[in-house]
Amino acid sequence: MRFPRPSRQAAPSPTDERTAERSRERAQEQVRVAEPSRVVLLGGTSEIGLAVVRRLGRGRSLDVVLAGRPGERLADAVVALAAEGHRARAVPLEARDRTTWTPALESSFDTASTAGERVDVVVLALGTAPDGERSWQDPLAAADLVQVNSAAPVALAAGAAQRLRAQGGGALVVVSSAAAVRARSTDFAHGASKAALDAFASGLREAVRGDGVRVLVVRPGFVRTRLTAGRSAWLATTKEAVADLTAHALAGDDDAVWAPPGARAVVEVLRWVPPRLLRRLRL
Repeated sequence: MRFPRPSRQAAPSPTDERTAERSRERAQEQVRVAEPSRVVLLGGTSEIGLAVVRRLGRGRSLDVVLAGRPGERLADAVVALAAEGHRARAVPLEARDRTTWTPALESSFDTASTAGERVDVVVLALGTAPDGERSWQDPLAAADLVQVNSAAPVALAAGAAQRLRAQGGGALVVVSSAAAVRARSTDFAHGASKAALDAFASGLREAVRGDGVRVLVVRPGFVRTRLTAGRSAWLATTKEAVADLTAHALAGDDDAVWAPPGARAVVEVLRWVPPRLLRRLRL
């Protein structure tokens, strides 16, 4: 009489173990960026950036670095966050002065690494609104727009990504614009300046994906802020709504956020509208 041999469970292969380990690391990283302890805001006086920081700190106290132009507004932002229970400090950063870019990043990251900690989320929210038709009629104004909206943010995004890689992971949130995907004919200079940052951030996302670094691109439409005071637009949104969508995306696995979500459909439609019709619509 023959008895069946007991089944043997195959031992996990080294490849399976490495895959399981990477899955655990990704899960841990997801928690760290969704519930961060240390946040750096590059563009320390940005209303959208500050709204994202406050949303990430809802229900907890954060260590926050605000890197921005020294002055009353930056000082007030530090005081306001401290009054809300966060530990905040300011670091000088000027988009128009490239000699401040690397020192700002070094200072923002060095405190955490000295304490044996790491930065969980970097929010990049540098930018300026164009000065009407001057942004394309005045060569120096056009160059300044590109410097603030493209050159400085691209350099800071590259530097932040490298530092996140060196510490073993983290998230980089890049505030772009819906206009980066389809610029309006009445505001094409702003859209063009944001398009370079958007394309760079989208490529950077893929370049560092395997290094534990996550890049989330946020594309707001018209946001009611100090810079847009007195203006109105269809599908307008608020900085708080942008912050909520950003926090929700960090808690999931989205690569990009549109705010409001309907802006994506509008932009996709406009991409296929003939230029002759756009000129008539003056969009």
